[in-house]
Amino acid sequence: MRFIDISIPIQNDVPADPPVQKLNIEYSAHEETAAQIASMFPGLNPEDLPGGLGWAVEKITLSTHNGTHVDAPWHYHPTMDGGVKASTIDELPLDWFYRPGVKLDFRHFDDGYVVSAADIDEELERIGHTLQPFDIVVVNTSAGARYGFDDYVDSGCGFGREATLHLTGQGVRVVGTDGWSWDAPFSFTAKRFAETGDASIIWEGHKAGMEAGYCQIEKLHNLEALPSTGFLVSCFPVKIHAASAGWTRAVAIIDD
Repeated sequence: MRFIDISIPIQNDVPADPPVQKLNIEYSAHEETAAQIASMFPGLNPEDLPGGLGWAVEKITLSTHNGTHVDAPWHYHPTMDGGVKASTIDELPLDWFYRPGVKLDFRHFDDGYVVSAADIDEELERIGHTLQPFDIVVVNTSAGARYGFDDYVDSGCGFGREATLHLTGQGVRVVGTDGWSWDAPFSFTAKRFAETGDASIIWEGHKAGMEAGYCQIEKLHNLEALPSTGFLVSCFPVKIHAASAGWTRAVAIIDD
């Protein structure tokens, strides 16, 4: 089997989120922590440790929506499936997150473009695939090539209500994108809203979860390395009590 990492790292000083979501990793090296260990063992001096060294440890301040992560239906709205309480990340069935993957190549669409149901069907016909219930659909957009650059958050196409429900209506429960958001970048939606005054276009892909509960993986990476079909996706989210999302080390697995 071949394993392909399709996640981004959690790291300082990479513009993978808007400034309001900036994360911070504080690193403590071996030379700095010997005293911590010594404090737990009365009579032990830091220099008594091998080399006078302690452990390496990190303290991280971040959102559940930093890094490659899985959004739960609770993130989108308090209810799903037409009125039942929306599931939090710790309530979702694990078997959703280890399933056959399907890659849609939408790199040719302009930044800010809102994908239609017809676009999905055309791409599925091109790659010769009929969606099956619980397929994990990942989308390669132009944002993938912009990760690490200042315009990453504003790059890539997105999915609105129509396209999202088109997928969930065929039994898909987990989708993913290499963009910052499943929806079109906010900067483009803001322009459309200013022109139309139509509030229904704001976060419409996410809000489709009110009608059909589903999860989305955001900030995937390296999707260019995947075939269109013939791989599994492993994307188990971290189990955070009552949370709207959980980080994941998303991996594509190909049986060679």
